[in-house]
Amino acid sequence: MRDIFEEKDRTRMRDEIAAFFKEEHDLELGVIGTGKILDFFQEMLGDRIYNKALDDAKQFYERYADNMETDYYALYKDIK
Repeated sequence: MRDIFEEKDRTRMRDEIAAFFKEEHDLELGVIGTGKILDFFQEMLGDRIYNKALDDAKQFYERYADNMETDYYALYKDIK
């Protein structure tokens, strides 16, 4: 598994995970526990989120290309 987060982001996310488990389940998790949870979700969801982002980008560019073609033909001048 490749780590996609910078260390400062990992630290912030581990802190948020620890706060969530403390608030929701009254569990105290340390750096190792929160790191393992973060790694688990990165492994389970990382590729799915990445693929979804690619699909969203493709849809955006398809709409952009459609608009570009419409704009292109809108530039044509009427010939009399």
